[in-house]
Amino acid sequence: MDILDGLNPAQREAVEAIGGPVLILAGPGSGKTRVITHRVAYLVRVCGVNPHRIMAVTFTNKAAREMEERLRSLVSGSVESLTLGTFHAICARILRREGEEIGIAPKFVIYDEDDQLSVVKRSLEECQLDPKQYTPRAILSAISAAKSVTLAPSEYLQRSHSYFEEVVGRVYERYQQILGQSNALDFDDLLMKAVQLFRNKPEVLSRYQSRYLHVLVDEFQDTNLVQYELMKHLAGKHRNLCVVGDPDQSIYSWRSADLRNILNFEKDYPDASVVLLEQNYRSTQKILQVASNVIAANRERKPKKLWTENEEGDPVTVVETYTEQEEAQYVVGEVEQLVSQGKVRLAECAVMFRTNAQSRALEEAFIRYGTPYKLVAGTRFYERREVKDVIAYLRLVQNPQDSVSLMRVINVPGRGIGQQTLSKLSSQARSRGVSQLDAMRLVEPGGNSVFAPRIAQSLLDFVKMLDEFAARSRELKLVELFDLVVERSGYKKYILEGDSGEERWENVMELRTVAQDYNDLPPPEGLAAFLEKVTLVSDVDGLDQSKDSVTLITLHQAKGLEFPVVFIAGMEDGVLPHFRSFDSPAQMEEERRLCYVGITRAKSKVYLVRAFRRGLMGRSTVGQPSRFLEDIPSNLINSSDFWHRDDSQPAVNPYSWDRKSMVPAPVTELPELKAGDKVRHARFGDGVVVSCQQAKDDFEAVIAFRGSGVKKLSLSFARLEKVG
Repeated sequence: MDILDGLNPAQREAVEAIGGPVLILAGPGSGKTRVITHRVAYLVRVCGVNPHRIMAVTFTNKAAREMEERLRSLVSGSVESLTLGTFHAICARILRREGEEIGIAPKFVIYDEDDQLSVVKRSLEECQLDPKQYTPRAILSAISAAKSVTLAPSEYLQRSHSYFEEVVGRVYERYQQILGQSNALDFDDLLMKAVQLFRNKPEVLSRYQSRYLHVLVDEFQDTNLVQYELMKHLAGKHRNLCVVGDPDQSIYSWRSADLRNILNFEKDYPDASVVLLEQNYRSTQKILQVASNVIAANRERKPKKLWTENEEGDPVTVVETYTEQEEAQYVVGEVEQLVSQGKVRLAECAVMFRTNAQSRALEEAFIRYGTPYKLVAGTRFYERREVKDVIAYLRLVQNPQDSVSLMRVINVPGRGIGQQTLSKLSSQARSRGVSQLDAMRLVEPGGNSVFAPRIAQSLLDFVKMLDEFAARSRELKLVELFDLVVERSGYKKYILEGDSGEERWENVMELRTVAQDYNDLPPPEGLAAFLEKVTLVSDVDGLDQSKDSVTLITLHQAKGLEFPVVFIAGMEDGVLPHFRSFDSPAQMEEERRLCYVGITRAKSKVYLVRAFRRGLMGRSTVGQPSRFLEDIPSNLINSSDFWHRDDSQPAVNPYSWDRKSMVPAPVTELPELKAGDKVRHARFGDGVVVSCQQAKDDFEAVIAFRGSGVKKLSLSFARLEKVG
């Protein structure tokens, strides 16, 4: 088999450019994995390079496995001596062999995130710092950021400019001491220590530079500074460094990825060959035109002209709904219609969104209509830790004897009530035959032989707080009670000061949006109805988890994937682009890249969906259409009829119009249904109407379907057909 067979001219150029540094700018769907594997095979089979002298670096274990499988068919058994893996895996191997040169024993253990948090907590205690004031996650995040630029504790302290940074520096110093005593490295250490090894031990570096004749790096736009330095060291002698990436798909700055690494590659290597992979094998021409128009407004990029031999395809469908609930209903309805028409399977559809909190309305709609779905690389909304924590607090307000909820939040945020105290408390409750809360009420204020005075006071303070919540719950509206609980418990501060605090707080505020639906009920009834609703929604044990299910996924998680049909929900300013990017041109460009990544995941159909009114950060707000929609020419858009538009206007992009003139269109031409009518649904089949009543601007029907059970459907989306 000829290694170059089946490659297009640009791919062949990338494979054959083997001398000196090479920058391969690979557009989405351009076959970059194919190019990397064929380049390795070309080096081995055509150029006679020993696989032992080749290193290929990926970002995920999945990508490494895929590359290895492809290489086995191209170069047979030669793969075994090839150095192939993620940055962390390769650095771990190097440190196992060479770490003793810088004081790292070969049998070091690698600490995961939970281990790291435990060490941070211990470091805080030993530095006599209050973990309530300096949350372990925030400290750990700062330490990780320092390591991504190879800053040791002493260097970090020298550069600190605030008291918080001084605190981080002190904890960082003790944190590293504990790791050393435990013969442990964290994930960031694997990279930083490898760089320190090469900096401080030139004889070790020389051996590795001599060994690796060729170094290849995938997803180069996602590297941080320490990874970039690592690759420069390894390729320092032979300079055969081949990097593959796309600046337009750089979306991980929050992980310390540095876009400058790929943008400045030609400055660092003036003699570099540059190859552009612009032919796309995934998407239709119109999808590529839409994506190209969206990304063209960015300045920090290297221009490419994406093209394809695929069919021209349909324009993207831009849909405007009234609320996020209607947005979700539209998505489910459109998926079901495509499936019923035999155009796609459920597994060929993906719904993408900017923030985790957006999944709540989507999940509820998929559950409500009985459409199988899966939430990829994430946690279902009502199973997210911060959501479950707040629900646990509210359950304790309604039912103080709920021992499961009590154990969940009694030390969240931290109140100094550790596992040993909880074990003693459980023992006291069992011996006295009372609940754990009642056992807490019996604790003596000054402490005794069982509980120290400080612990006793913490337990009594927690009981006093719950009693306050219970008393206020009888007079406050649900949202007022919600706000009191998250403020008075200290949970708001705890979340916002922690790692990913703003995103986790958004999830709490999304739960508050749900609570608003019950705010008009009398105080006791509102809380009970809300808790019943969230319990039932989160109980998805009966959900079909077969492989044929729609994928719900964030835009960040979707990178590297592809689907025939892609829906991007939340195409509004403040959502995509996210409101945190408004004051930063660099972050705004990353938001645009995120939109570009989402669009280019699609093979044949793209839906860009937005809501006129959305619950955002706990408030119902009217949002403007995403500014990214303005960059799409009108001939590439197929707009829905959810909104009135003046047909006499010239054919221009509707998103350059006065957005304030947009008003929701009334629901019209719905079938008249009454109890007993027979109907047919594209997915659920034949059924009988149980009831039908008006709900806001729509009608809602309860229908008993033969074989599918009872469903509650909105008529404007269900597309029911009366039969008989």
